[in-house]
Amino acid sequence: MYCLFFRKRVRIEIMKGYGQFCPVAKAAEVVAERWTMLVIRELISGSQSFNDIRRGVPLMSPTLLSSRLKMLEGAGVIKRMDLKKGVAYSLTKAGKELKPIILQMAVWGQRWVRSDMSEELDPKILMWDMKRRLDISFFQKKRTTLCFQFSDYGLELRTWWLVSGKKETDVCMKDPGYEVDLYLFTDLKTMTQIWMGDIKVSKALREETLEWSGDATLGKNISKWLGRNLFADVKPAKQS
Repeated sequence: MYCLFFRKRVRIEIMKGYGQFCPVAKAAEVVAERWTMLVIRELISGSQSFNDIRRGVPLMSPTLLSSRLKMLEGAGVIKRMDLKKGVAYSLTKAGKELKPIILQMAVWGQRWVRSDMSEELDPKILMWDMKRRLDISFFQKKRTTLCFQFSDYGLELRTWWLVSGKKETDVCMKDPGYEVDLYLFTDLKTMTQIWMGDIKVSKALREETLEWSGDATLGKNISKWLGRNLFADVKPAKQS
């Protein structure tokens, strides 16, 4: 009974919209509401659980995320699956068709409205994004532990760990208790600029805005295993 009521309510919300038959307006009614595209971005990036999706949008409240997921499910963009380990979400055929659109928007954003790295820095988002693109094939050990220390943050958010296994990498805000293979000392802006392709690792090392201590092979090959954001190669547009 609840599901029937919910589907009816979502349908009414979508119908309100812009009051236009234009396909752009109809699409915007579903995906252009605040936070919605970022939720879809997380699903495109491989997140499935509620908690993993939320890690990619840490400033979004759990209540609002739950509401957006229900709306997207009602609109046929995602589907909810009840598994033994909990609830998982995935894109439907309609949702998957949004992938090239979202990716092209990201290219446009990186080219035309690129972040100036002033007030949009967030260690949670950075570490979560880095976790997803770390090249674990470079590591020889069954478990490799990397410790990042951001000099411009207080104790609560200064130290982060990436613990990489054979198949996946975990992000830790608390000491996982493993021996650290490599320490990286930097500030959040420098690390974010490296990640987004604004500066190279070699430049940061030369200027000593990035330093390391530990395993020499890992330290000398940071640019090989660290990876970069998916859109780091997009160059900024030349404003006329």
